[in-house]
Amino acid sequence: MRSSNPVFSRRGFSRDSGYAGFNAAPQAGGPAVGTQGNPYAQQGGNPYAQNPYAQQDLQHGAPPQAPVTTTGRMTMDDVVMRSAMTLGTVTVGAILAWALLPVSSTSYGLAIGSALVAFVLAMVQSFKRTASPALILGYAAFEGVFLGVISEMYNSRWSGAPFQAVLGTMAVAGATLLVYKAGWIRVTARYARIGMAIAIAFIVVMAVNLLLVAFGVAGDGGLRSMGPLGAIVGILAILIGAFFLTLDFKQIEDGIAYGAPKEEAWLAAFGLTLTLVWIYVEMLRLVAIFSGDD
Repeated sequence: MRSSNPVFSRRGFSRDSGYAGFNAAPQAGGPAVGTQGNPYAQQGGNPYAQNPYAQQDLQHGAPPQAPVTTTGRMTMDDVVMRSAMTLGTVTVGAILAWALLPVSSTSYGLAIGSALVAFVLAMVQSFKRTASPALILGYAAFEGVFLGVISEMYNSRWSGAPFQAVLGTMAVAGATLLVYKAGWIRVTARYARIGMAIAIAFIVVMAVNLLLVAFGVAGDGGLRSMGPLGAIVGILAILIGAFFLTLDFKQIEDGIAYGAPKEEAWLAAFGLTLTLVWIYVEMLRLVAIFSGDD
């Protein structure tokens, strides 16, 4: 299982051992932490090979201790910095699009075009074996243009909806991080499999719904209507986004613990941006639904 995002498949921190944070990390009762368990053992040695307590920590759900020597390794500061750059690029792109593109059919077309370009760039990065800052920042810029245009469109009908959606996204992200760090959610392989099954089923149903709406079979948006049913679907989508945030947090935690190369921080920023964009868009729709037709 490689995907950790509801929109795009990305490889995460484990290149050869499957899904990062689950297949890469040794499971309870499995082999001791060593070259078989650490996807970076071939890239600079395994800092846990001589640690007799590493496996014991993992059995109790705790990640291994970070290596003492961090030169050239990914740190939390690296992740924060790259995430700030990526999300900052999204924000700048959104602000410029909002300010320079008035609400019209032309701007709507530009938004769709930007979304398609962002999708292509994200897919290219997803299938690359190394992080490309140019692709990631390019994705962020075009995604920002898309978000700026649709945010302005929503704001023109539901005044203040984008601001409320931003606050909602921050609240979901903050609450998810708090729950994750408090240990109320344990990101295990079983947790990931169940969550991924639900997320994939949701995406398939939404794709079918889109086709039915496009061909006129389902009216008023079908499951994505602006009524109570649409609100329920939107809440489910946001919960799925929160689920993917927990996977992102787990990947980052494991990447740091395993001594991932510093460049992997770009992948962490990329994954977080994808997930936060997903939550924001769903939150924007949800705010509009609860705002009514005013």
